[in-house]
Amino acid sequence: MRKFCFLFFTMSSFLLSVPMSAQQQGFVHETSSEYTAPEDPAVIEKLEQWRDLKFGVLIHWGLYSVPGIVESWSICSEDVDWIRRRDDMSYDEYKQWYWGLKDIFNPVDFDPEAWAEMIAGAGARYAIFTSKHHDGFCMFDTDETDFSIASGPFGENEKADVLKHVLNAFRHNGIMPGVYFSKPDWHCPYYWDPHYATPDRHVNYVIDRHPESWQKYSEYTKRQINELTTRYGDIDILWLDGGWVAAPDEDIDMDGIVAMARRNQPGLITVDRTVRGKNENYLTPERSIPKTQLPYPWESCITMTNDWGWVPDAQYKSSAKIISLLSEVVAKGGCLLLGIGPDAKGVFEDKVADTMAEIGRWLDVNGEAIYGAGVLEHYNDGLVWFTSSEDGKKVYAIQTVDDATGEIPASVNWSGNLPSGKMKLLQTGKKVGYKIEGNRVTVKLPSGVNRKEPLVFVYEL
Repeated sequence: MRKFCFLFFTMSSFLLSVPMSAQQQGFVHETSSEYTAPEDPAVIEKLEQWRDLKFGVLIHWGLYSVPGIVESWSICSEDVDWIRRRDDMSYDEYKQWYWGLKDIFNPVDFDPEAWAEMIAGAGARYAIFTSKHHDGFCMFDTDETDFSIASGPFGENEKADVLKHVLNAFRHNGIMPGVYFSKPDWHCPYYWDPHYATPDRHVNYVIDRHPESWQKYSEYTKRQINELTTRYGDIDILWLDGGWVAAPDEDIDMDGIVAMARRNQPGLITVDRTVRGKNENYLTPERSIPKTQLPYPWESCITMTNDWGWVPDAQYKSSAKIISLLSEVVAKGGCLLLGIGPDAKGVFEDKVADTMAEIGRWLDVNGEAIYGAGVLEHYNDGLVWFTSSEDGKKVYAIQTVDDATGEIPASVNWSGNLPSGKMKLLQTGKKVGYKIEGNRVTVKLPSGVNRKEPLVFVYEL
């Protein structure tokens, strides 16, 4: 199907180097340095379906959305700049205040169908919803704890089991559904035992001294993932965060949990992110894009603002910037997962909706350069990114915007991948003129073309 498939299916495990472009900001999880290809034919098939989708959305929503702060991390006592807490409280007082947000979180304007329509309208083909972040607050109706959206003031609402309604809306709108789940749970007494201090993100007791507590935590986690994979219909992706919960130090038997989840959901893609091995079916460079093409499945997860969830007065990336990122990711053989979040009432800001609609309008006319696109050996020259049709007969040259000017250059040109016949502007289907000098082609832009968004030129080699 694509140039890298042969490598993917024939190399079961290999070390890799993942240099990233300079787009990282704030805290980021490290990317694994090894990839192990799955052996289950159903997983391989689902993974190839996912790779063709190219564009997805990750929704962060939870207690942190009430005050509009960084997701979960403020209750972690690590002393780093990106974790901030209120100055008028001690750390213990702050944690109690944070836990107490459960009693006022009442998203009365939550409209999952409107969410899904916005996501589908943006041209996103898959979406992942945060069922539980590190703070342990569950956005689903779990039997394991009352620290959930269904046990607070929203509990009497017909949509109290938020996850169920979100996933149903995804499926109804043709969106491949996925579930984010945090392996660490800072509210669970079997992870952060209340008898001890919580000095960092890790379990706060010595597991060897308290094996019974750790066994209870492992079973707690397994039961919740069993709930997620048995009560909510078909799920295609289980996106597991908190990579420090892993063997050998914090071993919760992920092999056994994944085996159980796949019995419940055959072909399930599992993303035990940053934990190299057979349960990390694709890699997830965060807030960054690899510098080069990579010969295995991967996804850049990048936020629309500077945060994963909703914060007030956020700075937004433009639709043109996001489309440019998407073009680069696809040219390098990956998928883009765009992070967005609603506010405490369950509403996305107008800027989110407007930006998503603009991305969708662009993909409506240029999507053939993105969805299911193949990769080329020569995939980039400056601000131009190259993809190909699946059969390899067409080349798409995607001229992206210049960050400094916010538009494409007045002169569009590139070296390599030279056309041999007519060239068209994909959004209009009309022929455009060009000239070739040596190994460089210069395109004559049609009059009136919008230079504030990427342009796609399609031709044969």
